[in-house]
Amino acid sequence: MISGPSGVGKGTLRKALFETVEGLEYSISCTTREPREGETEGVDYNFISHERFRELVEQGSFLEWAEVHGNLYGTLKENVERILADGRDAVLEIDVQGALQVKGSMPEAVLVFILPPSEEELRNRLDRRGTEKEEDLEGRLKEARNEMLLSARYDHLVVNDDLDRALEALRKIIESYRDPGQTP
Repeated sequence: MISGPSGVGKGTLRKALFETVEGLEYSISCTTREPREGETEGVDYNFISHERFRELVEQGSFLEWAEVHGNLYGTLKENVERILADGRDAVLEIDVQGALQVKGSMPEAVLVFILPPSEEELRNRLDRRGTEKEEDLEGRLKEARNEMLLSARYDHLVVNDDLDRALEALRKIIESYRDPGQTP
């Protein structure tokens, strides 16, 4: 599982990881938020209504779910179970709350937290993204500080100061679990 603050580059790293490591499958999360520009239904997320999300919660369909920035996000159990049954490694890109829920129910899950090189660089990345109002930006930075405190509960920390270096660190982590003789 890959987690980290908004704007840290999780999606970019995940996409690059899939181009370099075989045997991975991305578990597409459900969300109640509106798609951002360039996002595709069934590729980036399954965009569903609040009502449908609540039905799935009541049915116990989620491995994990959480409210983040006023929207609901969740990982369907059946998606992860199918990926694992097919002999592939399931990759989830989820928030800290969700990752810790999954670790509680699946202790074998590997948690990787992506850190920014600095809070100032994280602010710059969020600014460049151009999707946040100033008050929202401050809220995301406050949440990022809280998330980074919880990163101590993760199995691995990767600083995304250089895409190639961070990608290589992720690749080594995956390979170390596939071949326990290796160290990340």
